[in-house]
Amino acid sequence: MQTLLPLAQEIAVLLKARGDTVAVSESSTGGLVSAALLSVPGASAYFLGGAVVYTKKAREVLIDLPAEKLIAAGAQKPLSEAFVTLLSGTLRDQFSSTWALAEIGATGPAGSRYGDPAGTACLAIAGPDGLSQAVTVSTGVLDDREANMRAFAAASLRLLLENLK
Repeated sequence: MQTLLPLAQEIAVLLKARGDTVAVSESSTGGLVSAALLSVPGASAYFLGGAVVYTKKAREVLIDLPAEKLIAAGAQKPLSEAFVTLLSGTLRDQFSSTWALAEIGATGPAGSRYGDPAGTACLAIAGPDGLSQAVTVSTGVLDDREANMRAFAAASLRLLLENLK
């Protein structure tokens, strides 16, 4: 968490100064992004909510994103930029937040069931005025689940911070 906290503090300052809000959907980071954002005093001013969306069932129940919507958007493969882009946009709409951040990845030691190697994650942000950005990150670490979780969380927070600036 120590590497995540400075990023979260900088994000909090920017969100509070602008009166912006954020919602978060995490998968392989297991709540590290939300925990970092919530560790800053006054988080209730900007953090609207988040969920660890780790399974298909969680996606359908917590985000209300059924398979039909994924197919219509060409986002059937979960570990893809198309998937997290749809997820972040849906989350932003559902929370009526200024920003929404979505993450899904393969932390290891095995890759995803879709053939993605461990150490790979897709991140997306949805923001004001139709802003949308997705990136794929690779840590190159195949067998260290915790290191990948921390790296994916840091990359997620950096993506939000870059867009806030």
